[in-house]
Amino acid sequence: MDFEEIATSDPTKKIHMHIFKYDGELEGELTTSSEIEDFMWFGQDDDVKLLSNTLKNEILPYCIENKLIYNKTR
Repeated sequence: MDFEEIATSDPTKKIHMHIFKYDGELEGELTTSSEIEDFMWFGQDDDVKLLSNTLKNEILPYCIENKLIYNKTR
C-alpha cells in the first residue's frame, strides 16, 4: 500500500509511505534507518492521537476495512 502526507515538522515536504503486511514471525532486532528517528509498536489500547493524520484517517481504516487488522469492540 502507498500513502502520502505532508510532514508535520515541515509543511513544504511530502512524505511517501510504503506499507507492507508481513505474516511471519519477526526475528532479530528492529532498527531504524538514518532518516527515521524512532519507531514504536501501536496496539489496540493505544491513543490514536499519537498517530499522524494519514495513519489515523487513511491507513488504519483501510486495514480494518480489508481485515488486515481488527478493530477491538469497546
